[in-house]
Amino acid sequence: MTLAPSRATRSAVGSETSRGRQPGGRRSTSTTAQSRMGAAFVSAYGLLLLIFGIVPAIYALWLSVTGPDGSFVGVDNFVQVFGDYRFIPAVLHVGLFLVVWIVALLVFVVLLALVVHAVSVRWLSTAARFVFYIPGALAGASSVLLWLFVLNPAASPVSGLLNALGFESFVQTIAPGNLPGVFAVIAFWTGAGGWIVIMYGALNNISAEIMEAARIDGANPVQIAVHIQLPMLRKWISYMGVLSLAAGTQLFVEPQLLSQASNGIVGNDYSVNQLAYLYAFQQSNFHGSAAISIILLLIALVLSAVFVARGGLFEKD
Repeated sequence: MTLAPSRATRSAVGSETSRGRQPGGRRSTSTTAQSRMGAAFVSAYGLLLLIFGIVPAIYALWLSVTGPDGSFVGVDNFVQVFGDYRFIPAVLHVGLFLVVWIVALLVFVVLLALVVHAVSVRWLSTAARFVFYIPGALAGASSVLLWLFVLNPAASPVSGLLNALGFESFVQTIAPGNLPGVFAVIAFWTGAGGWIVIMYGALNNISAEIMEAARIDGANPVQIAVHIQLPMLRKWISYMGVLSLAAGTQLFVEPQLLSQASNGIVGNDYSVNQLAYLYAFQQSNFHGSAAISIILLLIALVLSAVFVARGGLFEKD
């Protein structure tokens, strides 16, 4: 059933769009102050981005096209990386992890945020948000160490579930074919709660007039979610996708700790970032490591551009 907006809904949306505008398009003093404060925050972030982001990226780019003696070697370092038998498997591992993780975020984070927002009991909604956010307080390494026990059927509090899935030992649980799902579960458990809270806040910014007008039109909760809430969450979903891609391509801590805990069952070259680490600190090949980092940067930029374009992140409402 298609929800066609009635005069009440169109009136509410129009009221929401025009709210706060003054005759002649003049900005109020408070709006000007907010703009200046925003510019100050952006300037501070821009400085940090320049020092810790852009400058290191330029230095990595220079390393990737030069040799140990500082001479220009063109794409030789990239050819060496692509020719490494470990590179393509590492890319595939990270790619599978990203697919599972991003899909889980897009589906379950949005769904849980809608469910929490629909809870009318205030204390229950607050408690749910707090419970969701708790795992995010754990640092990456601490979270993985906790999951080492959860994934071990001999010590896990969910050993019954693991046994029902056919996992009777820690080695079976962390078999290579299971790792993309395992890492996605760890990443989702750690980071999804913060995104649920963010999405909840975005849902609270939707005008009550629009929601009430939709209910007057006879829309049920599913229709409201599909035709009103999800379109208004589109930019936030895109933002979540961009940051999640940036973090996911840097997969390192989880496979590195599992590699040590499993005595090499999980390889120390499982992810692209691990391979870059091996190039730099075991093979003393910083130029090859820089080439890997540039490849990761390009992949993340391309995928992020897709999310930005599809999500309309910089479009004006």
